[in-house]
Amino acid sequence: MITGLLGKKVGMTQLLGDDGTIVPVTVIQAGPCVVVQRKTKQKDGYDAVQLGFVEFVKPKRVTKPMTGHFKKSNVAPARFVREVGVQGEDGANPGDKVMVNIFTRDELVDVVGTSKGRGFAGFVKRHHFRGGRATHGSMFHRAPGSIGSSAYPSRVLKGMRMAGHLGNARVTVQNLRVARVDQENNLLFVRGAVPGPPGGYVVVEKAEP
Repeated sequence: MITGLLGKKVGMTQLLGDDGTIVPVTVIQAGPCVVVQRKTKQKDGYDAVQLGFVEFVKPKRVTKPMTGHFKKSNVAPARFVREVGVQGEDGANPGDKVMVNIFTRDELVDVVGTSKGRGFAGFVKRHHFRGGRATHGSMFHRAPGSIGSSAYPSRVLKGMRMAGHLGNARVTVQNLRVARVDQENNLLFVRGAVPGPPGGYVVVEKAEP
């Protein structure tokens, strides 16, 4: 059984629960996906399937090595390709489709995405430094303060929190509950927020028990 699916973040909305409460959810276009390659423990050392997210992509956007890879499996080229795990002996073969119906309501899933890029950020935004007081003639507002001692070791220690690049990193949000599964439109509604901007690619996997 395939344990995951590729998708694209649509955006956030809210659903009305059975008890009348408002539930914030993220809408994910989960699939359809096609199996590009099957990996086995005998040949590759582990069990997995390589999935491709089915969407239109211009042929010139696909490299020649990947074009040959897709032709070998007799599937259409895909822009977003990732591997997901397989449970049990029942694995899919190249060319098989994987739909959103592998998930059920109230199931826990892990969502992997790329966070929004924030560029070069300062200490306060990147690491939530408190900063100094803003009044009474203070000249210390959003500065880092001391970053090391002068006598020993007379250098800045590795791992010191400083200003720098923020965001645009792989982020995994665990144990999000599936609120609704729309099989007709290949939509998956999960409670809470999902990393990345609307239109960003994500990987939805079944949470480990």
